[in-house]
Amino acid sequence: MRSRVMLATFLVLSCVVFDSLGVSGDVGTAASYDPPYMPTRCGGNNEDQFPPGEFFAAVSDGLWDNGASCGRKYRVRCISGPKRPCKARSIVVQVVDLCSQDPCRATLRLSNKAFDAISRIDTKVNVEYAQYESFENSICYSN
Repeated sequence: MRSRVMLATFLVLSCVVFDSLGVSGDVGTAASYDPPYMPTRCGGNNEDQFPPGEFFAAVSDGLWDNGASCGRKYRVRCISGPKRPCKARSIVVQVVDLCSQDPCRATLRLSNKAFDAISRIDTKVNVEYAQYESFENSICYSN
């Protein structure tokens, strides 16, 4: 019984440490984009394509992967920008579209709600991002 408690404690502490340290990923830029968000290249006019919480993104050609990125999730964290815009949190966004601008002015174009969660001002910021795998039976919960 004691070894189970110790194992559970270790797993919980591991989740806390890894979540607070963050996972190093790629560095790019993020900007917000305004509605209308449909139609998208991933789900057309289907409103069910958008995740609960409205944290979604359109990605640049480098992440698009010929459409294979549809539905992928990325953990995104603001790391710098003009006038110290970053909020101290990371978010998870789901890819729903290819950036409509060519060339795209950012690596990730975040929904307004997602962008507001990581930045205090509406201007392009530098971000760290990593593909996020969600497992139903995961011991670590991330918001």
